[in-house]
Parts: sequence; structure tokens; C-alpha cells
Amino acid sequence: MNSQQLMSRSEEELMIPHAEYAKKLRPLLPPEAFAPDPGKLVILLINLGIMILGWAIASTLDRWPVFLLWLYLPIALVMGNSIVVLLFSSHNLMHGSVIKNKRVMYLMGFLGLTLLWMPATMWKAVHNREHHNKTNSMNDPDRNYLEGQPKNWGKWIQNLFVPSAEVHPLWLAVGMTSAWGVHNFRNITSVLFFNDKSVDYVPAAFTITPKERRAIAWELVAIAAIHLTILYALHFDPIKLLLSYFLPIAIGYAGVMFYIYTNHMASPMSTVNDPTFNSLSIRVPKFFDWLHLNFSYHTEHHIFPNINSDYYPLVRELLELHYPGRLKLIDATEAWRLLLQTPRHYKDENTFTDWSGEKSVPCPVIPTSAKN
Repeated sequence: MNSQQLMSRSEEELMIPHAEYAKKLRPLLPPEAFAPDPGKLVILLINLGIMILGWAIASTLDRWPVFLLWLYLPIALVMGNSIVVLLFSSHNLMHGSVIKNKRVMYLMGFLGLTLLWMPATMWKAVHNREHHNKTNSMNDPDRNYLEGQPKNWGKWIQNLFVPSAEVHPLWLAVGMTSAWGVHNFRNITSVLFFNDKSVDYVPAAFTITPKERRAIAWELVAIAAIHLTILYALHFDPIKLLLSYFLPIAIGYAGVMFYIYTNHMASPMSTVNDPTFNSLSIRVPKFFDWLHLNFSYHTEHHIFPNINSDYYPLVRELLELHYPGRLKLIDATEAWRLLLQTPRHYKDENTFTDWSGEKSVPCPVIPTSAKN
């Protein structure tokens, strides 16, 4: 047995399964932390309203003097942020922390995820069921690719633009605005066209039921129809589309991917679903925690996926009290730096390598909250 295998076994013996954290900490949280918070639904509706208002303003751009078109850029930025909030508010909604009415949850989740080209049924399968139950394991569809996986188009595209020691700045910029779409395309085509665990162009293929497969197909048709309606309302005008459709989507997807990249990609793989080992929480300015529903508290979310996000800070306090030194917590800028200093493919559970497989870089040792 080599040193990497010994280290992996030693770490595994120290891991604590997700259920044990939840069992110990849940009685220490107030009941209202697990009560539905319909106010979060208002946030989703407000940001849908911001998007509609932005398009209404954009419909008049053909009457604006060319030298004043730059005045729309702040509106595009606000719309881009709304796309970020739509994902995070839909994320909370689909975990059941906002309302309990399943029909309303489904409808609002569908609307909230439409601009992200993510069918609500697909989100429940790929995120709630697969990612949360198999976080950063061999079977997690959101993990990095393995060195030993085939060098097909899915792996090639991800290698081209994810943050790593090898990525070119231009392709990184392209990836920030398009990686979310690539993630969706890979997983949706995998289940719709094949629905087989042997599919090799995704990091980890999974299967869904025939009922889910039909629902995803119809939801995708409805999403495409809504996007076409938006384009039609903007008269397919290039300037209007650039400023009020493509630019906000690019900004929104980049914002989403910044959080998603830092959530797990610098962490080792594990067979035990220990959120303090396979997940990372980041520090961002308080304004962004307020704006983005505390999404930076990602380890805390993985311990209690269905908790009101307002209580993530309390979960952190309890983690630091009862499990000192386990929570990985660093500044967002430092998390990004670690991603840009390491390769992006797993050589083994604790080692990264590059496309050629020539490098061997240990997964970075991320400081715990007790050391900060």
C-alpha cells in the first residue's frame, strides 16, 4: 500500500458522515430554522420582475441615441445579479425551505430556473438527489473529471476553461460565462438520450425514471418557448439582445460559477459524505451574503439542505463549537487562488493532475476555521 493510499485510509477513519452532524446539531437549532419561509418566494418574484422590467426598458433601445446606449449597462448588471439570485432562491425553494406546497414549489422552481436552462425536475435529480447524497465521491456528477476517464469532448471542454494552473485567461473568461450551460447540456443529454450509467462524457453518469425523463423533456420545450418569446418581444434586434439578454445571462452565469467552482473543486474526493471534508465555505463581504442568500455558507448548507438560509451563520457557530477545527473556511479570493494554482483532474482521491497526467499535486491543505 503506497503513502497516498495510507493517507486516504487515515483521513477516511477521521471522517464523520453527514447524518451524524445533522443528528447532533439539529436539536440545538430553533424550530423556526426548519419552518417554511415564504418571504424567500417574494425574493424570487422580485428578481423575475427585475428581469421583465429590464426587457421592457430594452424594448425602447432602438429609440435611444447610440452614444447613450452605455447607460443600459448598469441595468444589465442588475439583471445579471438577478439571474444569480434566481438560481439561489430556486435552489432554496427546491430544497423545501421556502414553502411546502409541492405544486407551487414546482411551478415557481420552473420559473426561477428557466433563465438558467435548467428543468426543475432535472434540478431535483442532479442536485438534490445525486450531488447532495454523493458529494465529491466517485458518483457525484458535479465532481472534477478523473485522469483515467476518456479524453472526450466533455472532459476536453472542461479542461479548456475551468480555473486551474493551466487555464488560459481568455478561455477562463469564456468558461465563466458558459460553463453553467455546458454542465446542463452534458447532464441533460446524458439522461434524455441515453439514461445509462455507462455514458462517459459526464464526470459521473446517473439514471432517472421514465416519468422524470418525460417531465424533463417537456420542461425543456417550455423553457425554449419562453426564451423564444423573450427574443421575439425584443424583435430579435441585435443591440437589444446583446445588452438585455446575452450580457445579463453572461454576467449571471459568471457569478453563479464563481460560487460553484469554489464549493468543492479544490477539495479531495471521499467515499464518506463528510461535508467538512468535501465542501468549502468562503468568506465574502456581508453585502453579498445578504444579496445571495448566504450561499457562501456552503458546508453549512450541505449539513442541513432544507434549513432556512438565514440560519446558516448559526449552523457555523454550532459547528465551530462542537466540531472545532473541522470547518474549512477561507476568503473567496484565497479559494480562487488555490483553484488557479492546482491542476483540475483527480489522479487519485487526494491528488490533482493535468491533462497529460504528468503532474502530481496534492489537494491543497485548506485552513480550518479554528486556525483563522
